[in-house]
Amino acid sequence: MNVFFSAIGGAGIGPLAMVAKDAGHRVFGSDKQESRYVDYLRSKGIEIHIGQSSEFIEKINSKAPIDWYVYSSAVLMENAKFPEIDFCQANNIKTTKRDEFINFILEDKKLKLIAIAGTHGKTTTTAMTIWLMKELGIPVSYSLGAKISFGEIGEYNAESQYFVYEADEFDRNFLKFHPNISIISGVDYDHPDIYPTRQDYYKAFNDFLCQSQNVIAHREDLERIGWAGQEDSVNADQIKLIGEVNRKNAQLVVEAISTICEVPVDKLIEIINKFPGVSRRFEKISKNLYSDYAHTPEKIKGALQIAQEAANDKVIVVYEGLHNTRQHFIKNDLRHLFDDVSKLYVVPSYLARENQSLEMLTPEKLITLIANPEKAEPMELNNNLKTKILKHTDSGELVLCLTAGGGGSLDEWLRKEFA
Repeated sequence: MNVFFSAIGGAGIGPLAMVAKDAGHRVFGSDKQESRYVDYLRSKGIEIHIGQSSEFIEKINSKAPIDWYVYSSAVLMENAKFPEIDFCQANNIKTTKRDEFINFILEDKKLKLIAIAGTHGKTTTTAMTIWLMKELGIPVSYSLGAKISFGEIGEYNAESQYFVYEADEFDRNFLKFHPNISIISGVDYDHPDIYPTRQDYYKAFNDFLCQSQNVIAHREDLERIGWAGQEDSVNADQIKLIGEVNRKNAQLVVEAISTICEVPVDKLIEIINKFPGVSRRFEKISKNLYSDYAHTPEKIKGALQIAQEAANDKVIVVYEGLHNTRQHFIKNDLRHLFDDVSKLYVVPSYLARENQSLEMLTPEKLITLIANPEKAEPMELNNNLKTKILKHTDSGELVLCLTAGGGGSLDEWLRKEFA
């Protein structure tokens, strides 16, 4: 088939495009802006156009008729009259979100789904699952929302029985699947634009677990959504990874993989303890400088705990909120979130899928929401911030940048200026 992926630079669509290419389909794509992801996908031979108008897709369709158009959930949220979709509908081209295409791959290739869901920790837990299976020599196909050192962001292996997928609850994506194994990396509350109340959010997870043949989760998360808790079957004390959240996620992965292979748990733990990490999850950019995708209160707490464990509490934070809408949602949590950091720099939030009726929370306004605003400073992505970061890192302090990633983000700026 000829498959066109819109918003191909996104963490959900880009890896799936790689899977489709590996599976023998001809792949094209578009995105609204250049990014490291777009460059990476182009290097793999995928033709990508920047600018999501009807002209490019019409050009592609004239030389290689498109069989399936796959788009990101964010596309229609940002533009209800999206030109690419209008073109596809006018030309009778199959048009769906990513979940239907994934289910097609699962059915067509006869793959069993291992789904990793949760409010936080999904990407790292998915990467751990892929790492462990690869190290064990278990053929695996997967879609992962981040770069890794031990594989592509998405792969299809013709010898695999399993497809590992980071099943996002945004836009209720994960409810389109019936996994063989579901790993729940943690449940809190997020995406109020999709789930108006905490109970709505918990019910979605409850429904997802009801659709799963086997569930691996920590007791407190199961109890939070109304399921009976279960005892952990893997001893977490043997897991030596840095960061409490990483150790808890690794515990789930070992338990899950132990159900599909006959390798002793001690051996699985030995392998997981060598997990090399994943990009944008406490990723070292340069000496004493780290980037992390943490963007909800629980994710931020986890990232701060890892940083403090690594740096003996000498932690400086540069904070880029992911979405102005989310900053409104979490503004009460921001009050004490950064109590234990030595210095806080706040840069403008990364904007996407915004509620235009909400006031723009600038760095100056966000600082007024924290309990100790005297240790915070508004900043822009410029030489002034670079100079301050270098001063901290050169003095031996750890600088943790909490950043959205994507084109024009703090993460991209860091890689340009420091990597």
